[in-house]
Amino acid sequence: MPIATPEIYNEMLDRAKAGRFAYPAINVTSTQTLHAALRGFAEAESDGIVQISTGGAEFLGGQYNKDMVSGAVALAEFAHIVAEKYPINIALHTDHCPKDKLDGYVRPLLAISEQRVAEGGLPLFQSHMWDGSAETLADNLEIGRELLARAAAARIVLEVEITPTGGEEDGVTHEINDELYTTVDDALRTAEALGLGENGRYLLAASFGNVHGVYKPGNVVLRPELLKDLQEGVAARHGKQEPFDFVFHGGSGSTAEEIATALENGVVKMNLDTDTQYAFTRPIADHMFRNYGGVLKVDGEVGDKKTYDPRSWGKLAEAGMAERITRACADLRSTGTKLK
Repeated sequence: MPIATPEIYNEMLDRAKAGRFAYPAINVTSTQTLHAALRGFAEAESDGIVQISTGGAEFLGGQYNKDMVSGAVALAEFAHIVAEKYPINIALHTDHCPKDKLDGYVRPLLAISEQRVAEGGLPLFQSHMWDGSAETLADNLEIGRELLARAAAARIVLEVEITPTGGEEDGVTHEINDELYTTVDDALRTAEALGLGENGRYLLAASFGNVHGVYKPGNVVLRPELLKDLQEGVAARHGKQEPFDFVFHGGSGSTAEEIATALENGVVKMNLDTDTQYAFTRPIADHMFRNYGGVLKVDGEVGDKKTYDPRSWGKLAEAGMAERITRACADLRSTGTKLK
C-alpha cells in the first residue's frame, strides 16, 4: 500500500482511539532502518508511523553538509516508493523540533507540503511535531497556533509537546523532576489556544513522568492515570468527551501495566527509538565478534569478504529491529489491526 493519505491517517488515529490501541512510532535514520520498520509492521499486520528527528534528518542529509531538510525529504520520497511493496499503511512524521530548529526543519517541510497540496497533490509528511516544552506555555501555544493553521491548510496533523519529557533527545535536555507532569490547567490552556479539532487536528504529548532513553527501575515514576484527569478536566469545561489524542514519549522500558493504562486513557501513538536502536545494533555487534578475523584484515591477511560485506550484517540488523517492532505492536495492541 502507499503512504497513508490524510484521510487514511485520520482513520488510523480514530480507530486506535476507539479500539484502545496505539501505533508504535519508529525513529529511522537510514533506508535500512526504514525497511526494518516497514517489515516489522507488515509482519505484525499493523499500520504504523515512521518518524525522523532533527538529528536523524541531519544524519540522512550526509555528513558533508548535514542538511536536515534534504535528508528528511530524501527519505520521505524513498518511503513513498518502497512502502507500496508492504501490505500496510504508514504515516510519515517528523519528531521533536525545538524553537531554534523550526526555520531549518519543520517550516521548510511545511512549505513543501503546502506547495504539493496547492498543485493538487498530497502532503509529503502526514504529521509534524512542534516541541515547545523548553519555552513558556504561553510562547509554546502561540507558536503552536501558527503551526497548526499551516498544518491544517496542508492537510497535515500537528503534534505538540506542552510540558517537558525528561532525559535527552537530539540535544534537548530536561531534568528528571516534578515538572514532568502536565496539569489540568496546562491542558485547559492548550484547548483554549489550539481548539479541540475545529482549528485542525493535533496530537498532544502530555507529560506523566516520561523520560527519553533507558533508566534503571526506580529512576522514573510514570503516572499514566494522569491522562484520565486531563481528559476529564477538559471535557467538563468544553463538553467533548475524551478530547485529546495523546502521544506517549519516552516509552522505552515501560511496563505492560503502564502501557495498558495509557492506552485506556487515550494514547494513540507511542514513540520507540532507544529499544529499536539497540535491536538494530545488537546483531551487528554479535556478527563482528563472531567473525573478527573475517571482518578485519588481521596481521596482513585478506579477511573474508562475505563477512565484511555490509549486506551480511545489514540483513541481521534489519531482522533484529523488525522483530522488536512486532513486539511493540503486540504491547500496544495494534497487531492485526491494519486497515483493509
